[in-house]
Amino acid sequence: MQASEVPRAVAAAMSIVSSLGLTADDAIVLHDSNKLTLRLLPCDVLARVAPVAHQVAQFEVELAQRLAEFGCPVAALEPRVEPRVHERDGFVVTLWTYYEPVTSQEVSPADYAHALERLHAGMRKLDVPTPHFTDRVEQAQRLVANRDRTPALADADRELLGDTLRSLRRVISERGGAEQLVHGEPHPGNLLATKNGLLFIDLETCCRGPVEFDLAHAPEEVGEHYPGVDQDLLRECRILVLAMITTWRWDRDDQLPNGRRLGTEWLSQIRAALDREGLDTRG
Repeated sequence: MQASEVPRAVAAAMSIVSSLGLTADDAIVLHDSNKLTLRLLPCDVLARVAPVAHQVAQFEVELAQRLAEFGCPVAALEPRVEPRVHERDGFVVTLWTYYEPVTSQEVSPADYAHALERLHAGMRKLDVPTPHFTDRVEQAQRLVANRDRTPALADADRELLGDTLRSLRRVISERGGAEQLVHGEPHPGNLLATKNGLLFIDLETCCRGPVEFDLAHAPEEVGEHYPGVDQDLLRECRILVLAMITTWRWDRDDQLPNGRRLGTEWLSQIRAALDREGLDTRG
């Protein structure tokens, strides 16, 4: 979120929570990217704030409710207020349970895989309209092709990303494997270790695709503990996802700390991975 918008976003969240009968005298910024994540005190509510044009908030709230009903490992909405999307001063705000993080030990790959398997099992029970994972790939392709949005991307790197996205999108789609509702970005940053166990957050990226697309966002060891994985498909998905997240880092509006440095490092990793797998994406 733009720095100039943060004070207004915080004020909107605190005003909404106060109007609901909870006390919000202070706000701690936990995360700031395309949306702002706040811990409001002393009521101890987690607020997620985004510009009003960000209209997937309702989808995320409804999906969180339904997955919780199936016992899926997802963060819960704030139980003291009605589960809905609030709007104020140009922002949409959703309210969630705040979980104190458990930092005593790292998440094991087996536990990570088991949590993701449980999430996928619940998602298979849902029939909701969602984008296809290739729609996400297409967004990255458009960004690569737009020199105004990615002005610092060198021609050779632009060609590499464009070719990789196009080729692997086609190869993975042509496999014709099983697809279902998946999280879309179940990377470690969207997994909370809590006293209630492992919980996934940020459901706004949910889409349809193979479970391997989700596993490609997780550490490599996780895929070794998830049953029935197509390892060839997973390797292709890993390179595809790497090309996608590399593309986001070259967006002129990207706000991830050290994003450009990561984008440079990941370009090298893409070249190494393509060489290692013997993939020629130029065709």
